[in-house]
Amino acid sequence: MEEKMYLTKEGYEKLKVELENLLDNERKAVAARIKAAKEHGDLSENSEYSDAKEQQSFVEGRIIELEHIIKNAEIIDDNHVDCKSVNLGCTVHLETSAKDLKYKIVGSVEADPEKGLISNESPIGKALLGRTKGDTIEVSVPAGVTKYKIKKID
Repeated sequence: MEEKMYLTKEGYEKLKVELENLLDNERKAVAARIKAAKEHGDLSENSEYSDAKEQQSFVEGRIIELEHIIKNAEIIDDNHVDCKSVNLGCTVHLETSAKDLKYKIVGSVEADPEKGLISNESPIGKALLGRTKGDTIEVSVPAGVTKYKIKKID
């Protein structure tokens, strides 16, 4: 059984657009680069050819990865998420001794803490799942143990 890839609708659409671009544009551009590089002759000392082949490998790997994610995607429907307790798709407002934080709980594919998106599989995400407003959790993070109080879930 394949592992579910949890995605928001926006994240799913973004990955589909990326895949379409790779299939329709990037793959063709790399093929053209390889063809042009081959025309320069000796491939053993042709850095343009080596670079193009490396880019082709990256593009093909990303295509395989995106197809796998999309095939196994389970969309988090923000309109049907029950946020009485912390679940995938909920936004959690937290209080720490240093500052207030706001995170949306998403699947690992979309996680981007800099943008306020944390994975349900991250230490903080795991500790928050199922918790309710007013709960306090302690999480071991690289900087040590941090306490988080849930101020609001929406």
